[in-house]
Amino acid sequence: MKDVYQISDLSSRETLDAGADKPARLAVIGHPIGHSSSPAMHQAALDAQGKDMRYIRLEVEPGQVSEAVKLMQDLDFIGCNVTVPHKFEVIDCCDELSEDANAMGAVNTLIFGKKTLGHNTDAAGLVRAIHEDFSIDLADLKVMIVGVGGGAGRAVATQCARIGCAKIWLVNRTLEKAQQLMSELETLGNEQHHLEGPGERFTAMSPDDPSITEAASNAELIINATSLGLRSIDRKPLPSGCIQPHHLVYDMIYNPPQTALLGHAKSVGARTANGLSMLLHQGALAYECWFPGEIPVEHMRVGLLGSL
Repeated sequence: MKDVYQISDLSSRETLDAGADKPARLAVIGHPIGHSSSPAMHQAALDAQGKDMRYIRLEVEPGQVSEAVKLMQDLDFIGCNVTVPHKFEVIDCCDELSEDANAMGAVNTLIFGKKTLGHNTDAAGLVRAIHEDFSIDLADLKVMIVGVGGGAGRAVATQCARIGCAKIWLVNRTLEKAQQLMSELETLGNEQHHLEGPGERFTAMSPDDPSITEAASNAELIINATSLGLRSIDRKPLPSGCIQPHHLVYDMIYNPPQTALLGHAKSVGARTANGLSMLLHQGALAYECWFPGEIPVEHMRVGLLGSL
């Protein structure tokens, strides 16, 4: 068995399952993918429930997503998870999108069958994670989201709008992307919550904006949806002065478990959590997509923690 599989390994069942005692029927695709803890989490659930199958990491380069999906379908896969940078590209592989995926404009879970259904469990997973980590509902918080240009940040921002967060700051290095998302969310949020007036709930900003520290002081929850923090040499996604003792700070990165952002937040007295809880809960929701009515969260938690 391999730690990371390549698209060439999907050439046949014999090649894919060489040396394994169970067939690979589920996967996570991404680029790079070697760091993913999803296999440990899902395999623990599969084993606990006596399902005769493996969940694997599959390295798929941009431009190869459609080919990878077809090959998995040919090999009778049940579905797969989708991580960066493929959450947008994979939409073209879907026959249908769930309501959540359509609203988020991104897909993180595929369900194979007569039709390929694209779903998104990121946002719902975050809602559960915030409640678990901070004992408060996301809908009751004023939220600053840093990194709304990618699939995860967009999903979080959309969910915050859908559930009625009173104030949402959309922060992105490319300001135009934040402004475009703001335009889309203003319509969505106002229609769903009968609000009037552009800009009342949403503000688009760059992290270099001189007023970012003042804006952050008014937020209650700060979410990092950027990749800054994956490496020890990365700068923090926000200026240090933005983080204050009253903040809840959630970094969607889970490896390393403490990024520079979280380390700084702890040092000033803010409450913090990393993306492990979101990974767990979005994974559990994806598992239920493949096996309706089954959410073995605690088995998945044990598998996930054991992999770190």
